[in-house]
Amino acid sequence: MAKSLKDLRPVYVVGVGWHRYQRLSDTPYVSLGLHAIRQSLTDAGIAWTDVESSYMGTGYLGMAPGLPMLRYLGATGRHLVHVENASASGSAAFRHACIEVAAGMADVALAVGVDKPETTRHPVTGLSSLANDAIAFFTHYALLMDQYAQEHGAKPEDIALVAVKNLHNGSLNPNAHRQEERSLDEILNGRKLSGWLTPLQCCPVGEGAAAVIVASEDAIKRLSIDPGRAIRVAASAACSERSGLDWPVDVALTQVTMADALQQACLKSQNVDVLEVHDAFTIEEVQYAESLGFCKPGEAVHLLKEGAFNIGGKMAVSPSGGLIAMGHPVGPTGVGQIGEITMQLRGEAGLRQHKGAKVGLAHMIGNGPVCYAHILQKP
Repeated sequence: MAKSLKDLRPVYVVGVGWHRYQRLSDTPYVSLGLHAIRQSLTDAGIAWTDVESSYMGTGYLGMAPGLPMLRYLGATGRHLVHVENASASGSAAFRHACIEVAAGMADVALAVGVDKPETTRHPVTGLSSLANDAIAFFTHYALLMDQYAQEHGAKPEDIALVAVKNLHNGSLNPNAHRQEERSLDEILNGRKLSGWLTPLQCCPVGEGAAAVIVASEDAIKRLSIDPGRAIRVAASAACSERSGLDWPVDVALTQVTMADALQQACLKSQNVDVLEVHDAFTIEEVQYAESLGFCKPGEAVHLLKEGAFNIGGKMAVSPSGGLIAMGHPVGPTGVGQIGEITMQLRGEAGLRQHKGAKVGLAHMIGNGPVCYAHILQKP
């Protein structure tokens, strides 16, 4: 019978770090990644030589970019794996770092995401008719917005409130790509990309890095890591598209994956205090909050209008600013979500702090699609 993290030895996030998500610049990806890794090592209070295994999530950097970056920290000869899983690359890297530590094959592991989306390639499948029905991402989500509105009586300004909230949160986050609050009118009056979608309702794709260090209880004791700042990884769930799922597939996958994560952690949706979701477009946050089971279909918009998803509300949704404001450099995105939740559960999120946060859930969708959900819990 398959096992989950709860069946293995406990794993803890002990260090987090970022390089700000930003517009494309002349900064090499190596500098982006090293900044985040060094920050995570300092946060954990350990040395690079204490790290026994590394997982690097990227979407755009090509073949094996990790070694040229990590050698600046010192060539230790330790285990290194590169992970590409579209938007979920960082989430996948984090999951496998946790599994290795939980299984006892390493005591300390690094999950790092770094990207510069300037080398995008579109591989040729060699098969005809495989993607003849493909449409641009923003058109796909504009259609989802229209469907949701028709089914639940929502208005464009209702769903755009996601961007108002997340841009406010991003204005409080020094690592966010977008750090400026915008009014509802400013968001709605932008040029129409497709349907109701305007640029401020879509995530910016730039560059950046995020790093997380996970460790066992043995390592925490041996390396004198502060146990009061160690956050338990209570669950890790993942799945990919399969036949029989309802449309939209991303929403159906989210329901399955989040339910699996909650079951692993022996928790209910109402126990989640902080939720970071794949809100590349505003409609996604609404649908994924409902997929968590926090509310019934059609109710998320009403909760959003009441401020229930604000920092300090019933459940803080995307306190980092989410992909809408934090940005979506692809490789780092899932790792950065883990970092934000760790800061929240430690009580170290500053102006973004959701008071009394004890349980956080990070959710990520990768093109394909695949879905990841991780639950972190304050011991």
